[in-house]
Amino acid sequence: MIRDRFPIDDPVKVNYSGSRMPARPIPLVTGEIYHVLNRGVFSLPIFTRVKDYKRFTETLFYYQNENSQSQFAKILELSRLDKENLKKELRKKKDFLVEIVAYCLMPNHFHLLVKQAKDRGIRNFITKSCNSYSHYFSTKYKRKGPLFEGRFKAIRVETEEQLIHLSRYIHLNPYSSYLVKNFKKLAAYPFSSLPEYLNNIKDPICQKEIVLSYFSGFEDYKKFVFRQAEYQRELGKIKHLALE
Repeated sequence: MIRDRFPIDDPVKVNYSGSRMPARPIPLVTGEIYHVLNRGVFSLPIFTRVKDYKRFTETLFYYQNENSQSQFAKILELSRLDKENLKKELRKKKDFLVEIVAYCLMPNHFHLLVKQAKDRGIRNFITKSCNSYSHYFSTKYKRKGPLFEGRFKAIRVETEEQLIHLSRYIHLNPYSSYLVKNFKKLAAYPFSSLPEYLNNIKDPICQKEIVLSYFSGFEDYKKFVFRQAEYQRELGKIKHLALE
């Protein structure tokens, strides 16, 4: 994961209507892992129903692939069998712009842990995914204006230790924000990759071995996540009080 030189992305800030904007100050490097996040404009909700969360997750799976030529909305017009066959084909090819390592969707923001597989991969992946979802959301709820709060943030993961702790932070988000009340509900939270990591889902989208290779198995990772839960929740309280 850590190395001296890799091809550097030619980063261009792209808003979610597709127009070009000033360059991102930090380049996105192929082969590196990044914590990518964004939230709704004015911190407003970007997911209001289960269907919204599912739509965004499916969009992420589709647009991580370089050969995602068709708009995702057109894929939804396919028959159920054709959609399943397309999923199988994309999983088999693994021709990724990015590898999704972990994710968590919250009511007004999202966290992604992604490895850039090809030059400009993260930029193209996020732009396509967010443009597609923004169009869906605006059409469905008859709203105007931008959905997301400007440019997405991308923070490079520099060490293996940072990688595993960041995956835990992302997976604990529903618990530390009191969206779920206990560990059982956290383990089953359907809008994050934690159920994948605990081997509780049959249709995974993550390359979870990038993180799980540091653990003896699913249970070992589960203990690693849960033993930090209360501490992260307390930190969340402190942060909230400091902002008041």
